Amino acid sequence: MAYLYFKKETDPNMVGLSDKLMHMLDGARKVAGVPFIITSGLRTPEHNAEVGGVADSSHLKGLAADLSCIDSSSRYAIIYGLYVAGFKRMELSDDKKHIHVDIDESKTQRVMIM
Repeated sequence: MAYLYFKKETDPNMVGLSDKLMHMLDGARKVAGVPFIITSGLRTPEHNAEVGGVADSSHLKGLAADLSCIDSSSRYAIIYGLYVAGFKRMELSDDKKHIHVDIDESKTQRVMIM
């Protein structure tokens, strides 16, 4: 499937992510008007453990992505775009440099951890 803002050739962290997740990220990127840099996508169980991911991480299923955010303006634009695109699960990292999103319906919905 082709996306407007993401290409597997230049975005290796999108490899293995669900088409639904990528379609939603593409739509969110269009609304946000700022680049989306995926810093973590599909993880192996070993990599997930190395980075401190939880045992039932949505990254293990290809249903989650972490996005880089470099400043408060882009952070706002990204979060707004994600919301408009229909994401119901978002988390801002403690250092405020990454935003986790997932579409894992087996987890509690309408969650935003800041």
